Amino acid sequence: QVQLVESGGGLVQPGGSLRLSCAASGSISSIYSMGWYRQAPGKQRELVAAITYGGSTGYADSVKGRFSISRDNAKNTVWLQMNSLKPEDTAVYYCNVDASTIVAPLYRRGYWGQGTQVTVSS
Repeated sequence: QVQLVESGGGLVQPGGSLRLSCAASGSISSIYSMGWYRQAPGKQRELVAAITYGGSTGYADSVKGRFSISRDNAKNTVWLQMNSLKPEDTAVYYCNVDASTIVAPLYRRGYWGQGTQVTVSS
């Protein structure tokens, strides 16, 4: 199994910054893509940003130029740097990784973190 531990959420004023982190552990064979999703009350979960093993990135239009995703493959960790935060960024943010395990190295699936609350409010 793969466990994901997220941290870094909290309350921040509009225009402020937060940095989320997500560390993967367990019987990991390989981690492929890593990403961050968010879900606001009454809305569907949406992809915010993703990064491949090689470092290619993609972002939702709503966060381009404000958010930055990065990863450390040796540490199985992904970060989301969020700048110029807006009230509409308020949501629970979830880490997601596409990974395989030691017991089934050819089978890859997605794993989710427990979520961390980000609230942008004055």
